[in-house]
Amino acid sequence: MLPCDVKRDVLIKDEEPTDPNYGKPPEERSVRELIETGVINLDKPPGPSSHEVVAWIERILNIDRAGHGGTLEP
Repeated sequence: MLPCDVKRDVLIKDEEPTDPNYGKPPEERSVRELIETGVINLDKPPGPSSHEVVAWIERILNIDRAGHGGTLEP
């Protein structure tokens, strides 16, 4: 059984609408907005350096900056 197959209860303490002046729910964001403010979980294969992979991501997504936290080495 995969972790995504486990049914979980969601605890909501209080529901408030999102003020559109301060953002919007993730499911309403465009792909560009998700890329600009998001995180990509990447399973880097052996071979290319972490620096190379970051450069590829910048080029593929046509973004000015990207980075990595910690090591990407296996």
